[in-house]
Amino acid sequence: MCTYQLGDLRIVDLTKPLDPKTETRRCHMYRFNTGGPIPDFHTIMDLTSHLGTHCECPYHHDDNWPSVAELPLTTFMGRAIYVSLDHMQPRTHIMPEDLDRVCSGLIKEGDIVLIDSPYKLAPFTPDTNTEKDKRLLVGQDSAEWFRDHKVKCVGFGDGVSIENCEADVKPFHDILMAENIVFLEVLKNLDKLRSRVFFMSYSPLPIYGLDSCPVRAYAIEGLAEFGE
Repeated sequence: MCTYQLGDLRIVDLTKPLDPKTETRRCHMYRFNTGGPIPDFHTIMDLTSHLGTHCECPYHHDDNWPSVAELPLTTFMGRAIYVSLDHMQPRTHIMPEDLDRVCSGLIKEGDIVLIDSPYKLAPFTPDTNTEKDKRLLVGQDSAEWFRDHKVKCVGFGDGVSIENCEADVKPFHDILMAENIVFLEVLKNLDKLRSRVFFMSYSPLPIYGLDSCPVRAYAIEGLAEFGE
């Protein structure tokens, strides 16, 4: 279940659930009882910072840029728009004119922008960058467009590759993270959204020296001040 009703508001969970038994990235739970005969269970979590649905912060790409706890809480919530680049051919780079086409009339300064396409493939799998991988690509051109439009976050559905090659990945990260723009990776259930514009939250744990963090990302549809 990934959609919920809360009065007049509709909540969409955009998070990938994590199962330590099946995760390929580091995800281990060590449960122990500190209370003896009166149970008081604690859990040691042994996780990579880039696990499941996660928020990447500038410290991910430069030692001198802010870690998770050094960014204001408002970095991790706000007005979001969801766009799918259905007009593009598979395995092509997203260009400024493509973003103009799908974001025109929707985007505002400070927005969270979630991008997707019909060419879906789960990221970070053995199928990445094989003939099965038809996802759209980001790079310097799309990074400059997001920077110039002053977004606060770029999020990725399974239809956009964030792992193509160094020539694309490095400038995309460096151009945006230099402006304290964060990334949301491994978003799920975007097809369950009914609105193009909504409120969104994806708050990480405020730990100094943390470059990225798994998050519970969700959309709230129906808030009047966060609509078109």
